[in-house]
Amino acid sequence: MNKILSTPKAPAAIGPYSQGVQTCGGLVFVSGQLPFIPETGELLEGTVGEMTVQSMKNIEAILAEAGCTLADVVKTTIFLKDLNDFAEVNAAYATFFPQNPPARACVQVAKLPRDAKVEIEAIASASVPLDPARD
Repeated sequence: MNKILSTPKAPAAIGPYSQGVQTCGGLVFVSGQLPFIPETGELLEGTVGEMTVQSMKNIEAILAEAGCTLADVVKTTIFLKDLNDFAEVNAAYATFFPQNPPARACVQVAKLPRDAKVEIEAIASASVPLDPARD
């Protein structure tokens, strides 16, 4: 059985989805994270780099619920409203993966929820898989 991940340290889902799901096979799927501020539920205003940082912090909080860190991330996908922001997003993103960054895709999309400029999703490999008898 899978474990639904939920934490007040990351923004609540704004639709019919979970913040994340941990599988018995040891994978952790983190839903796309917009740069929402968890305490207020408001979209962060600022540069796209600052928004990238907030999205990554939200991912970190959800991973923590599964006992994971960013070091466990094996794949991310970045959705950008404007691919001209690629360099600024890359610079902010790189601070979270100073060594051995995960595989990644980055695509431009027509529109993101709440007209956000960036959304990031992640897949991680938990060091200790769920125990179906216990979790």
